[in-house]
Amino acid sequence: VQLQAFGGGLVQAGGSLRLSCAASRRTFSSYSMGWFRQAPGKDREFVAAINWSGSSTYYSNSVKGRFTISRDNAKNMVYLQMNSLKPEDTASYYCAARAYNDYATEGLLYDYWGQGTLVTVSS
Repeated sequence: VQLQAFGGGLVQAGGSLRLSCAASRRTFSSYSMGWFRQAPGKDREFVAAINWSGSSTYYSNSVKGRFTISRDNAKNMVYLQMNSLKPEDTASYYCAARAYNDYATEGLLYDYWGQGTLVTVSS
C-alpha cells in the first residue's frame, strides 16, 4: 500500500485544517488506519485511528474532542479533521495502514506509512 498525506499548512490557533491520506491499494477497506505526528525534537506520537469499516475510532487524550478521523473506502481515503488547533499541535503528521481490521495505537504495529505533511499552528 502506498500512502500519500496532504493538507497541512499554516493556521492560527483556534483554526481548523483537514488532512487527507490517499491509499493506492484496491483492498484499502481491509486495512485499519492511523494518524501519528512528530514534532521537532520529540518522539512520534499516536493521534487517532479508525478500523476497517469506520465503525470504531480512537483518539489520544490530547486531541479528543477536537480532532475527528474518518474514511471513505470507496475513494481509498482517510481524513483527519482538526479543529480548535493549538500551537502544541504543530508537527509533521503521518498516516499509516495496518493490515488488520482492528486499529492499533502503537506505531510499530502499522505496516505502511506515508510521507509527513507539516502542520504549523501559530499563536
